[in-house]
Amino acid sequence: MNILITGASGFIGSFVVEEALRRGMNVWAAMRKTSSKKYLTDNRINFIELNLDSPAELAGQLTGLELDYVVHAAGATKCLRASDFNRVNYYGTRNLALAIRQTQPQLRMFVFISSLSVYGPVKDSRPDEDIKITDTPVPDTLYAQSKLEAEKFLDSLEDFPCVTLRPTGVYGPRETDYFMMAKSIKGHTDFSVGYRPQHLTFIYVKDLVQAVFKAIAKGKNGSKYILSDGNTYQSRTFSDLLCRELGNPWVLRIKAPIWILRIVTWIGEYAGRLRGKVTALNNDKYNIMRQRNWRCDITPAKEELGYKPEYDLDRGVTEAVKWYKENGWL
Repeated sequence: MNILITGASGFIGSFVVEEALRRGMNVWAAMRKTSSKKYLTDNRINFIELNLDSPAELAGQLTGLELDYVVHAAGATKCLRASDFNRVNYYGTRNLALAIRQTQPQLRMFVFISSLSVYGPVKDSRPDEDIKITDTPVPDTLYAQSKLEAEKFLDSLEDFPCVTLRPTGVYGPRETDYFMMAKSIKGHTDFSVGYRPQHLTFIYVKDLVQAVFKAIAKGKNGSKYILSDGNTYQSRTFSDLLCRELGNPWVLRIKAPIWILRIVTWIGEYAGRLRGKVTALNNDKYNIMRQRNWRCDITPAKEELGYKPEYDLDRGVTEAVKWYKENGWL
């Protein structure tokens, strides 16, 4: 079986590559020339450079591959310019899908990794209710808006086998955003915002990869699936587990009002533009952190795909921090 994985050098993509190799698949890893192959050292990997900005060039690059499956894990979560979200997440997905449809008529399944954030604060006014697959998305970040537009385009294609996955916050080895929380706690500071209770959900990267291959095997064409570990956590649970795994260092816990975060992210985004560098402290981050209810219903994924999350937050954080330590990140 031939599988193409975009974003193969990234956090999620590199784990998908590893699992595909473990299953004996013939792997094509799509990545940019400038991307690192640090986690892609297996000599069975076939590397390919794809120009997601050009449908015509993509068609030429894909001709002759005879792909059975495509996992589209490439995407931008932070951008210097607002237009880059659409260029990468919407147009990149659109161009890839059109080229795949043109050159790969035998394709069995295209798996698109979207995000739970497409729903936005749809259940913030009802904090005890889960976000469900049937809820109407109301995205409030540029990232989520671009992902939702990509979903809509894929939905519009006729005779194109596609499943969309909407994972909540993904963490694990090699991930850099949640890692910053661990680094901060090691440096004796834990920063949080907002005084209203916050209900959070997570998914360990290996559980997401499990869902990818369940979708390949059992996903219904046109279906969408919300993914998490099946639990809901309070705002301090993640940081408390990090503290435990880091040996319980003394920590100064700072809880600031939302308006402080608004100022910090505005300054961060403005400074990033001046320096020409992407920053995690941006307007999207503000909207994500102010959202209070991320609890979600994964029943369709469990019933239709046979998805069974193996990592709760306790087990996942333990394994992730162990990896960070062993690889010199902490």
